[in-house]
Amino acid sequence: MDARHVELALRKQRLQLRAETQRADIGRRLAGIDGALDRVDSLRDQLAWAKDKVPVLSVALLVVLAAKPRLTLRLAKRAWVGWLVVRQMRGGKLSALLPTAVPLLRGLLALLRRRLEASEGSGSAAPRRRRTG
Repeated sequence: MDARHVELALRKQRLQLRAETQRADIGRRLAGIDGALDRVDSLRDQLAWAKDKVPVLSVALLVVLAAKPRLTLRLAKRAWVGWLVVRQMRGGKLSALLPTAVPLLRGLLALLRRRLEASEGSGSAAPRRRRTG
């Protein structure tokens, strides 16, 4: 073997050793990410299940909307405020409208609350017992 072949063989061996240490290093660094990737896979499976069950979930949502309007209103309010906060943090186009949107949203929610309370007091529910003494 001439000197050039020996030099190439030694260089190849050094590269193989370096690649092995890099693989081990990547394996060590990615060990913490494995759990996160498992959670992402689980979430993706759950979303696929929900996608397959859209009609059933829609009917369940409509039943909850009809049976529990206050709960629905509360959840809708929280979702709306959460969406506004996310948009504000991202600095989206809505961030300029946020100072005017919040008072309007509060007024709308107060109106809905008054209407719900008025419908409760219309005599459809049994009167509450008052505690005396």
